[in-house]
Amino acid sequence: MTTSSHKSSSTAFNIRSMWTTGLKYVVLIILSFFVLAPVITAVLGGFKNTGEFFDAPFGWPAVFRLENYATVLSNPTFWRQLLNSGIIVVGTTSLTVATSSLLAFVFSRLVFPGRDLLFNFFSLGLLFPITIAFLPVYIQVRQMGLLDSYFGVILPLVAFGIPGSTLILRGFFRAIPIELEDAAYIDGCSTLEFFRYVLIPLARPALGAILVLQTIVAWNEYFLPLLVLNDEKKWPLTLGIMQFQGQFGTNWAAIMAFVSLLIVPAVLFYLLTQRYIVTGLTGGELKG
Repeated sequence: MTTSSHKSSSTAFNIRSMWTTGLKYVVLIILSFFVLAPVITAVLGGFKNTGEFFDAPFGWPAVFRLENYATVLSNPTFWRQLLNSGIIVVGTTSLTVATSSLLAFVFSRLVFPGRDLLFNFFSLGLLFPITIAFLPVYIQVRQMGLLDSYFGVILPLVAFGIPGSTLILRGFFRAIPIELEDAAYIDGCSTLEFFRYVLIPLARPALGAILVLQTIVAWNEYFLPLLVLNDEKKWPLTLGIMQFQGQFGTNWAAIMAFVSLLIVPAVLFYLLTQRYIVTGLTGGELKG
């Protein structure tokens, strides 16, 4: 009697577990559809003509047309803007990683009066997104003579990316045992050598998370280049959408092709590197 009751309870538990798991997958699939719907609409819209796009913007193309994508890819302006976006992304990520690594090292491993107070004040930068500081940023960039310059876009992105990046790296650096630091000093390492040869290799998950996040932010930035860059030859792809729309008038199908070529690489990059974000933000394992 007891065995039969135990089997019934086990079967009921398995059924509830299957229903719960199935419900979770259904919810995740629905949420994924809503998240990816704009991307799918842009990609499919690039295979339509303008009339078909207006008649059924969310529908499947009657015939897959490659003309829109061919028009965008054959335009030299597209490749110049792609290069500009690459310059901004590489400059932003490299400067952010280098600067935040040094700051995190100072705030985590060095001891000096007021360190925690200074770090708390420094972390206030997380409360001020760049969108609410466009006017002072523009004035500062203009006073520095960086209008129509890549650095006029890169430096503000770095400045607003440093607080969050430093916070992530500081947690990793503080988790490294003090005994390891003492052993490095006994072996003859200087402070900078300990930072370069011990801390940085162990913090690869956090560095990967920062690299991915800053790449996505710099790639998708629109308003800052719009304010700073008046020279169309230095426009990134995000501003190229505006130029392309003016060039092709109401050819929204071609515009959708351009948009998909802009957002699909960012989406694929995120999907391929999301494990670095998860590992970097949750702590991960310290690897030597």
